[in-house]
Amino acid sequence: MSPTVDTAAPAGDAILRRQRIRESAARTYARSFPIVPVRANGMTVEGADGRRYLDCLSGAGTLVLGHNHPVVLEAIRRTLDGGAPLHLLDIATAEKDDFTTALFEALPPAFAARARVHFCGPAGTDAVEAALKLMQTATGRSGALAFTGAYHGMTAGALAVTGSVAVKAPLPGGGEVTRLPYPYPYRCPFGVGGERGAELSAAYTERLLDDPAGGVTAPAAMILEAVQGEGGVVPAPDDWLRTMRRITADRGIPLIVDEVQTGVGRTGAMWAVEHSGIEPDAMVLSKAIGGSLPLAAVVYREDYDGWRPGAHTGTFRGNTLAMAAGAATLRYVAAQGLVERSRTVGARMAARLAGLQGHLPVIGDVRGRGLMLGVELVDPAGTPDSCGALPADPALAVRVREACLQRGLIVELGGRHGAVLRLLPPLTITDEQADAVLDQLADAVEAAARAQP
Repeated sequence: MSPTVDTAAPAGDAILRRQRIRESAARTYARSFPIVPVRANGMTVEGADGRRYLDCLSGAGTLVLGHNHPVVLEAIRRTLDGGAPLHLLDIATAEKDDFTTALFEALPPAFAARARVHFCGPAGTDAVEAALKLMQTATGRSGALAFTGAYHGMTAGALAVTGSVAVKAPLPGGGEVTRLPYPYPYRCPFGVGGERGAELSAAYTERLLDDPAGGVTAPAAMILEAVQGEGGVVPAPDDWLRTMRRITADRGIPLIVDEVQTGVGRTGAMWAVEHSGIEPDAMVLSKAIGGSLPLAAVVYREDYDGWRPGAHTGTFRGNTLAMAAGAATLRYVAAQGLVERSRTVGARMAARLAGLQGHLPVIGDVRGRGLMLGVELVDPAGTPDSCGALPADPALAVRVREACLQRGLIVELGGRHGAVLRLLPPLTITDEQADAVLDQLADAVEAAARAQP
């Protein structure tokens, strides 16, 4: 009998080699995670080499139910078996009507009562573009207020309101964007930290807008994230968000809240704005609303619906499968209490991560909301700043990410210096999986810190 030959690993190596040759230099996650997934279920991903991984990236927060959840697969199969048209531009379908109903049922009631929805191209960045264009049309103004640390996408308008200099520098121009300081207690832009930093941010914003010599023309909108994701998992204080709502409302400035990553229970509320109770003028949605398939939309107050037909259009706005999967996901999250699950499991994970700081001095800060958690890694031998924050250690963060992958854990980085470990597990994470994630992460941090060059 011929010996059994395992060809999976060599096949995976060949796929990775072809990817390096064929795909652009802009690829990102493929560099961080040189694996070839062949199967996935829930939180578990299996590579071509047979190794299994716990996925704490979840499609950058897209997979709130994890990979291939039965309710999502059933919705997709039902749609396919029923013969529904898979592509119809923005023509009405039963699937779109059902998704819109499920979405409006999930939105904050007061907001939903007077809202309109516009389906965009399949990525969140297009929904940001749509929201900005909508408010420019409604106000007749062109500028925007955005924040340090923000991430809103990679197309031109979305990139203009993004804070990261690294992704903006190669491009000409930046649009009429006024950059405002986002409250970041650990690395406070004012050097004071805590609640005082948020108070100064609000005071600065209000005074700048009211200063006739401040250089800021009346903007079309303010756009912000209630929890910055790519910016390093930085939650905005609820009082600060309420103040931003007051400042914009008093001055007739529409407020856009980017819920692309925070929506559908991620932060321990169905929508991150619900923690503060504010009602924005528009919410930008994507990722989880498509039930793992591409879907993006902007929901806004009907007062702003001044567009003419075709004012913001696109070929891929009628993704029938995504709408079926999205409606099933929204209803499942609500019916199964996964918002509360996100809140309680997230708090328990955050508490244990904070406890690691006592014996792992390379952990400078632990923060987040719900199952959107961040661990900032620092150089304990460095000189603290005026707030007591130690220098970020991006090299250590890379080693920790690699050590996590070796231990079967997928964790990505973010933050100002790429030194924040970001945890975005599915809301369906079990207690046992949460413990395994924390055990593997702690072991990886400790090992990477010992290997400090």
